[in-house]
Amino acid sequence: MAIGGLISNRNFGSFIGSGKVCRGEQTILFHRGERSGVAVVQGNMLYRKSCSQMANGFVSGYSYGRFVRNTVHLDEKTLKPISISPNGRQLISSMSLSCCEKSHRVYPQQRSRGSFGFCSSSPSLGGWLQPGHKDGIKKNRSRAFYKSEEYDITEAKVDSLPSPDGTNEAVLVGGDMQEAIPWWQSFPKRWVMVLLCFAAFLLCNMDRVNMSIAILPMSKEFNWNSATVGLIQSSFFWGYLLTQILGGIWADKIGGKLVLGFGVVWWSIATVLTPIAARIGLPFLLVMRAFMGIGEGVAMPAMNNLLSKWIPVSERSRSLALVYSGMYLGSVTGLAVSPILIHKFGWPSVFYSFGSLGSIWFALWLSKAYSSPKDDPGLSKEEKKLIMGGSISKEPVKVIPWRLILSKAPVWALIISHFCHNWGTFILLTWMPTYYNQVLKFNLTESGLFCVLPWLTMAVFANIGGWIADTLVSKGLSITAVRKIMQSIGFLGPAFFLTQLSHVRTPAMAVLCMACSQGSDAFSQSGLYSNHQDIGPRYAGVLLGLSNTAGVLAGVFGTAATGYILQRGSWDDVFKVSVVLYIIGTLVWNLFSTGEKVLD
Repeated sequence: MAIGGLISNRNFGSFIGSGKVCRGEQTILFHRGERSGVAVVQGNMLYRKSCSQMANGFVSGYSYGRFVRNTVHLDEKTLKPISISPNGRQLISSMSLSCCEKSHRVYPQQRSRGSFGFCSSSPSLGGWLQPGHKDGIKKNRSRAFYKSEEYDITEAKVDSLPSPDGTNEAVLVGGDMQEAIPWWQSFPKRWVMVLLCFAAFLLCNMDRVNMSIAILPMSKEFNWNSATVGLIQSSFFWGYLLTQILGGIWADKIGGKLVLGFGVVWWSIATVLTPIAARIGLPFLLVMRAFMGIGEGVAMPAMNNLLSKWIPVSERSRSLALVYSGMYLGSVTGLAVSPILIHKFGWPSVFYSFGSLGSIWFALWLSKAYSSPKDDPGLSKEEKKLIMGGSISKEPVKVIPWRLILSKAPVWALIISHFCHNWGTFILLTWMPTYYNQVLKFNLTESGLFCVLPWLTMAVFANIGGWIADTLVSKGLSITAVRKIMQSIGFLGPAFFLTQLSHVRTPAMAVLCMACSQGSDAFSQSGLYSNHQDIGPRYAGVLLGLSNTAGVLAGVFGTAATGYILQRGSWDDVFKVSVVLYIIGTLVWNLFSTGEKVLD
C-alpha cells in the first residue's frame, strides 16, 4: 500500500489560526488514500493530525488544499518514490534536517495509524533511505512507526522527484525552524522609525500652520494690522532659528531619539498655551510663538541624524520624502480642520486640540524608537546587517570639525540653496490663506480648504520624486547628477508657476498655479534635503542645522518683509522676489553641489 506524502517547508505557525507555536515546530502535509492530514514536527519528533482535527481549529481559517501542491506516492516498505501526481502549482526546496543529539521515542498512545517520527544526525540530504542501509541506519536512536512495522533511522535522505511537468521537487523539508512572528512584529524596524518621524512632522506642521488660519479671526478680535500680523508670523522663526545648529549638535552627540522627543513635547506645550498668551498681550504671544519655534527647530536636525543611522543609501530619497510628506500632510490637515474647529468652537480650540496630540505620539516614541540600530535589542540580525553594512560610521560624534565643514564648497551650496528655497516656501506657508482671502476673495472656510490642494500636491510629488531618485541611483546614474536634476526641478518649477499668477484671471487658475508650484517644489526633498547625508553622513544633523539656519533666516526675513511689501506694493512684487531667489539657487546648486562624500 502506498502513502502519498508532501512535506512543506512552511513554518507551522505561519498558517495556524493563533499564529503561536512552540519553537522548532514545522508541518508535513500528506495524502493517504482518500484522507488528507497534517503532521507536526516538534523538536526531532513528528506527529500526525487528521483532517477532522484540522477542522476543529488545528489550522483554523485555512484551506488545506492551499498547501498541498503535489502528491508523492511512496512505497510502504522501501520508502522509495513510486510516482508523483500534480495537485496544483509545483513546490519548492529542500533544507537540512536538524541533528538529533539524543534518543527519542514515540509513546504507545502516540502510535496511531499513520503516525511516525524521525531524527537526523547529519545535516546533509541526499538519496532515499534504503532498508538495511548501514550508513543511514543506526539502532536505538530513533524510531518510526507505520502500522505494525518499525524502522530505525538516524539519517533521512531525500532526493528531488521529477514532476510531470518536468520541474524537480523536494518532498522532505526540515531544518532551522523559528517561532512564527505576526506581520506587524516583522515589519522592518527602520521603517518603523521612518513612520514615527513622519508622524512627528505631521504634528509639526499641524501646530505651525494653524496660526495661518487662526490669525484671521484673531486679527479682527485684537485689531492687528498687516505689519503686526507679519511680526506675529515671523516670531515663530526667532526660536526656530536658535535651535537649528544646537539641535544638530545635540542629535549627533547624544542621539536623535532624545532630541526629537524633547522637541515634540516642547512645541506641543507651547501650542496649548498660545491662546492664553494672546489674551494676556501681544508681547506674551510673541514669546510663546518663539518658544514653539524652539521645539520645532530641533526636529529636522534630529530626524536627519536618526535616518542617517537607520536608512541605507538605497532607500534614502524615498524615506526622507515620506518623512517630509508628513509636513505637507500636516499642512493639509491643519488647513482643512482649523476652519471647521474655529467655526464650531472658536479659534482657541485649534491650539488646544492640535497641541494635545503630541502626548499620544510621545508615548509611542518612548516605547518604539531608538537612536541607533545598535541600541535596539529587537532588531533582527538580517536587518541590522543591511543597515550597518554600509561604510557610514554609526558612532556618536564627539568633536564637530567646524573649520573643515565650513571650508567645503558643497556645504555652502547647501546653505545658499536652502535660503533661496525657504524664502518662497515659507511665504506660501504663512501667507497663502491671506492671499486667498484678500486677492481671490475666498471666505475663511474656503481659504483653508483651497490651501489644502497645494500641500496635498506636495505630499504626493515628494514621494514620487523620492522613488524616481532612488530608481535613478539604482540604475547607475551618479548621486550628484540625481541631486542636481531633482533640485533644479524644485527651483525652476515654482519659479515658472509663480510668474503665471500675475496673468491668471480666475481663482481656479490661481489655485492651480499654486498647486503646481508646490508640487514641483516637493522634488527638493530628493535634492538638497537628501544631500546632507550624501556629503557628510556622520555630521548629517549639524549640516542640516547649518543649512536650515539659513532657511529659517529666509523665513524670518521673507515672512516679515512680505507684510511690509504688501503695505507699499502688491502680491506680484512678493512673487517676483521669490522667483529671483529661485533662479539664484538654481545656479549655485548646479555649480557647486555634489553627491559624493566630502566629510568623513
